[in-house]
Amino acid sequence: MSIEQKTALITGAGQGMGLGVAHHLAAQGVQVLINDIDPEKAEAAAQAIIAAGGKALAAPFDITKTDTVLAQVKQLEDEVGGIDILINNAGNAGNNAMGQLPFKDMPPEHWDMYIGINLYGVLNCTKAVIQGMCDRGWGRIITISSEAGRVGLDINVSIYGAAKAGAAHLMRHLAREVGPYGVTANVVSLGLMDNVPEEFAGPVIKTIPARRLGTTEDVAEAVGYLTSDGASWVTGQTLPVNGGSYAI
Repeated sequence: MSIEQKTALITGAGQGMGLGVAHHLAAQGVQVLINDIDPEKAEAAAQAIIAAGGKALAAPFDITKTDTVLAQVKQLEDEVGGIDILINNAGNAGNNAMGQLPFKDMPPEHWDMYIGINLYGVLNCTKAVIQGMCDRGWGRIITISSEAGRVGLDINVSIYGAAKAGAAHLMRHLAREVGPYGVTANVVSLGLMDNVPEEFAGPVIKTIPARRLGTTEDVAEAVGYLTSDGASWVTGQTLPVNGGSYAI
């Protein structure tokens, strides 16, 4: 299932799960382009991968800005010879703190920070790379989503969930359009991860069949499979990575 010699653009990869995915792919011989809105985080992440023996390049830009994304991706493709894999990882509330409010109490002016990063960011980056993938006859697009976009939850994240659901459904339509060109489009839907406060996580862990939170390694392994040649017949699908929660 080798993907050596491929190039992957990973959004929001200056830290956390995105950085873990970048290290995982780099260890398989993939050249990784580290996107982050913070140039210092992007550069530090790229240097860490290079120090570990991988191939990496910092690619800092704001994925919510359509013109910026199209221009930056064009420049990257000219430099590296094409982007074969796109991991739409950037999410939550973008560069803002993730707030939880009932929809009835959330001011409309707060909607954009969730829709911008979780939906328009996916639209922009996917648009920027999809033609090149189709032209070359091979491509992998993986959108990191959330169970909040797959099932209804009572934790006051309705706009976030709606944006995640929109991005996930884009992948299903896209898979039908680009399948004949050798390009797949899939979703990894995450359950409760180990980046939440312990006081919140403690009681919830008891409700997870696997009795633990998800880790960066769990995400990286799922992404690794979906990027591989072994998953060439898997497209338009949502892979729940959730420890057994919401088994529907």
